[in-house]
Amino acid sequence: MEKLYKTLLLVVLTAIGTTVKGQLNPLSAQYYTNQYLINPAFAGAAKGLKLNGAYRKLWNNVEGSPLTQSLTADYGFNKVGLGLTVNNESAGLERQTRVLGSYSYHLALNDNNRQLHFGVSLGFSNQRLGNSDMYGDPNDPSIGQYNDRKTYLDGDFGVAYTSDGLNIQAAVPNLKSVLKKDVIKLADVATFYTAVSYKIGISEGAEGMDIEPKFAYRGVKGFDNIWDAGAQLGIANKQVLLMGMYHSTKSATFGLGMDYKKKYLISGTYTTQTSALSAYTNGSFELNLRVNLSK
Repeated sequence: MEKLYKTLLLVVLTAIGTTVKGQLNPLSAQYYTNQYLINPAFAGAAKGLKLNGAYRKLWNNVEGSPLTQSLTADYGFNKVGLGLTVNNESAGLERQTRVLGSYSYHLALNDNNRQLHFGVSLGFSNQRLGNSDMYGDPNDPSIGQYNDRKTYLDGDFGVAYTSDGLNIQAAVPNLKSVLKKDVIKLADVATFYTAVSYKIGISEGAEGMDIEPKFAYRGVKGFDNIWDAGAQLGIANKQVLLMGMYHSTKSATFGLGMDYKKKYLISGTYTTQTSALSAYTNGSFELNLRVNLSK
């Protein structure tokens, strides 16, 4: 029986290493609602203080299914932006906490609202296995090796160019995982993110509408690079938001949101499962909240 528990434990460890970060389908808020999630160059890109929260959980009721929680706060003044990101993820036995502070600089190029943005984040990450939820031998050497790793410094770097319509950006998240090899190999870690979008105004006033098509290309450690393509439509003075994205993993994301008076935002998205896992589990639901205290 003990050998069986150890075998199952090794299977779980292998599965966790490839699923806990969820970068095959990252938080959908990073595409439109909160670009600061993936790129520190957007910290304080708009003047004033903004608070964002995200919660994602798989629809099914499988015990230990992936859960992601995120809180961000960013503040812009003059040409400088400051930000704070707190991420908490769990899947099976794995628990990961990541806390980062961000600094960004926003350089205006002319009077047409064209800007260059540079940002860097620095903080710490911590990864552990939850012994209280473990079935098997807690003294197994593989568990000790995993949990003996210390809390480590981590960070992100990003740049962006924006204008009234165009948005071009590139970011390198998880700098520690990208630049330094770890004894314990983890897959499903974001290695780079690039995106380009263009916002097209359709009408103004109380019935104002716009649409912003976007194409993103990103790297995920241990997997083929992934592209995402879709658009967000804003109607009713751009306060009602409809979003759709298709991912090369053969999954799709659909979202609906309300940005009341451009100050209070609530949105929900549903992402279908990747093709490799669609036969085993449903997709995931994500809730996003934002308060813009600058308005």
